[in-house]
Amino acid sequence: MTVTRPQLVALDVDGTIVDYDNRMSEVVRTTLEAVVEAGHHVVVSTGRSVGGALETANRLGLTEGYVVASNGAVVVRLAPESETGWVVQHVETFDPGPALERMVEVMPTALYMVEDESLVRYASAEFPSGELADMEDFTIVSFDELKERRATRIVMRDPNGTSDDFRQAVERVGLHGVTYSVGWSNWLDIAPDGVSKAHGLEIVSELLDVAREDTIGAGDGSNDIEMIEWVDYGIVMGQAGDELKSFASVVTAPVGEDGLATALIERLGLGAVATA
Repeated sequence: MTVTRPQLVALDVDGTIVDYDNRMSEVVRTTLEAVVEAGHHVVVSTGRSVGGALETANRLGLTEGYVVASNGAVVVRLAPESETGWVVQHVETFDPGPALERMVEVMPTALYMVEDESLVRYASAEFPSGELADMEDFTIVSFDELKERRATRIVMRDPNGTSDDFRQAVERVGLHGVTYSVGWSNWLDIAPDGVSKAHGLEIVSELLDVAREDTIGAGDGSNDIEMIEWVDYGIVMGQAGDELKSFASVVTAPVGEDGLATALIERLGLGAVATA
């Protein structure tokens, strides 16, 4: 039976819906199908670019609603009637030049990528193949050309060095005017000032006419903090760090143990249907 008070269910992708090898378990897939069938709004909310976000939405069979991509800088509407199956609803951009200049001073050998206002991606060099689902399609350009484009986000990736070295380098960058989060080992994502997954979800909640008290969010990374703070009920995956867990309404099992499914079944009263 369809619910009379639909919830906005905002879900991070890597480490939440899928594991870090982009594998989605049958239990999670079936559970999310049940969430949609019950009448709730499942919103993929991710640091991935639109292509990677839509890949997950397609795997879940979502054909209506909204997707929040690029850590909230891009919101798209799923539109079966359009040629691509989606249309851009909202885009936030910033001047990446000052941030890139500061970043390359500290980490001159790192890899850099900029996604522009048309959602086209440009990189300073090839990224490691297969590392993330949405990092396969970009044009290699000079670093100076990267600085000239308006950006929805910057990605800095250091394939070498330890995580401790990378964290220390990020601290030395000391950026102002943009927000950033390390959502992957040796991976820095930079969004427009004031933009986060929560920012994108505020836009979506207004479009869906869902009150904030009817929102659920689930995530596992530092780029999920604002989202978990913003939603009424925050689900944090078991493998997450202590900082994110401190904002949780509930800490569930890790992604490898289908923690998302467990938490949603309990919160939404789905019974045993999704785990059968």
